[in-house]
Amino acid sequence: MLGFTVLDVAALAFFLLAWFGYYAAVELTKAGGKSLNTIMDGYRYRWMAQAVIRENRIVDTTILGALMNGTAFFASTSLIAIGGVLALLRSADAVLPIFATLPFESAVTPLMWELKVIGLAVIFVYAFFKFAWSYRLFNYMAIIVGSIPVLRADNREEAEHVARQAAAMNAVAGKHFNRGQRAFFFSLAYLGWFVNAYLFMAATACVLYVMWRRQFISDARLAASVGSGRVEGNG
Repeated sequence: MLGFTVLDVAALAFFLLAWFGYYAAVELTKAGGKSLNTIMDGYRYRWMAQAVIRENRIVDTTILGALMNGTAFFASTSLIAIGGVLALLRSADAVLPIFATLPFESAVTPLMWELKVIGLAVIFVYAFFKFAWSYRLFNYMAIIVGSIPVLRADNREEAEHVARQAAAMNAVAGKHFNRGQRAFFFSLAYLGWFVNAYLFMAATACVLYVMWRRQFISDARLAASVGSGRVEGNG
């Protein structure tokens, strides 16, 4: 099929299964409730609970600025990566002879090369949309934060409601940012396919393990959950 072997198709299927399986495990199952992402969502709600009682919210706007700057950086990086990948489409004649000298490289036709490059471009386009949307959501959150009334005896329900809205928007923005970063990680595994299918599968397995470890058994997860049992998100 288009010059790809059964092993190539199997490696691509394994890659897609790993990506969507990891997404389902972290975001759709009960096991995902124990992930670092979920724990940090709990801190997003705690952050907004503290913002309610602050009249001066310079701290909150500073944190928001840092989140938006980081998201903008990754969105810009995605555009640069897309440009670099598209440049590869015109370099098949120069690149294929180099890959042919690799000891484990399987035969690659110009059509196969172009299809692999297009696949990599799709990954970076997906990442760009996730980062760009996350940046926009952090903007929305900033607007909601600006509308949180200072907590008083006569407006507790309203203030806490708006704070929960801000925290929920924060969590959604963080979710899309995480998906963009996930695409970056899996793009590294995808690069193995340019060598051969075996390296593609091995790289996918390594990336999957590293991401799973960081979410469920890393020092960062322990640091986020220690001292307060576990901090759960509210949505």
